[in-house]
Amino acid sequence: MPKTKFQNVVFTVIMACIMVYGMIVYNVALNTGGVTNETFLLALHEMPIMVPIAFVLEFFVVEKLAARLAFSFMRPTDRPQLITYAISTMIVCIMCPTMSLIATLLFKEPSFGTWIQTFGCNLPMALLWQLLYCGPLARFLFRLIFAKQMKADAAQQSEETYAC
Repeated sequence: MPKTKFQNVVFTVIMACIMVYGMIVYNVALNTGGVTNETFLLALHEMPIMVPIAFVLEFFVVEKLAARLAFSFMRPTDRPQLITYAISTMIVCIMCPTMSLIATLLFKEPSFGTWIQTFGCNLPMALLWQLLYCGPLARFLFRLIFAKQMKADAAQQSEETYAC
């Protein structure tokens, strides 16, 4: 999807915001015993801390590692949608334990057991949230933001194809 470094930054910011907010809402609900209207407001308090951490991890470390892992069992000739799912799954497999550890250290009583419990509770939700809601929404918003640029790129590619 992103073709330039700037587009990659924008996409990663969108993805980090949606993913982190969803996971914070989930963890606040676990900690308070359920979801109320207040849950959505309480989740906003951790966003300024967790979104930058998620962005830096994803942009500088996890993205490249996840792609390498995904292409250890996928081929570049596989359907693009399946490649997207494979990369997204690998991102969750790396980010979930890492972000669970960071959240444990920052917001809970830090211990190995607390981290493992947090990670165990978060993994199913993170995977479903990423694959079914966050990822599609982030890609939709990205396409909406860069619609003109993507159309121009497609037209230019089309012209280059016919010129040959």
